[in-house]
Amino acid sequence: MTINKAAELLRQFNDTTDKWITYLDDYTLPMLHQRPDVASWSLGQVYVHIIADTTWYIGQMRAALSAGNSDHEQEMRADAKAMFLQNGFPDARMANPFNSLDLNQPENKASLQQSLLSIKAEVNQLCNSVDISASIGKAEHPGFYFFSAAEWLQFAEMHMRHHFRQKQRIDEQLFDKK
Repeated sequence: MTINKAAELLRQFNDTTDKWITYLDDYTLPMLHQRPDVASWSLGQVYVHIIADTTWYIGQMRAALSAGNSDHEQEMRADAKAMFLQNGFPDARMANPFNSLDLNQPENKASLQQSLLSIKAEVNQLCNSVDISASIGKAEHPGFYFFSAAEWLQFAEMHMRHHFRQKQRIDEQLFDKK
């Protein structure tokens, strides 16, 4: 991976994070808490999920960076390789055994915004302090196996972007009921 590729991954991550931050302006807290149906998350829960998972991905990114050449020969699963080649998750709802429908609701919009800004600052500081494209160590994803630091960054951005579809479905429910 070249430095330009790493810079492009960081740019995409920042752009996607900024979109999630900007979208907060479109909702009241009650709107963020409203679930479209009993089997779905509210948009606020989507935000909580994105923040929690991205925070974990950053930890895995750091682990890969500090791994030296540990697990560098390990590969990701074939379906993960396909996602990385497409630079996106499949256009489908994906079940995750670690997710609960009873995920906490956000306490306020400001905490969501601050969490996203903190995540963005942490990733930028990390990418500006080390060349993630030169790192060959890997850290394990529980379902897709092993990713390098740069792949963790790409995965984090793809994951946030994947939830744009879910946001759109929730928006259709929220704004059609008005």
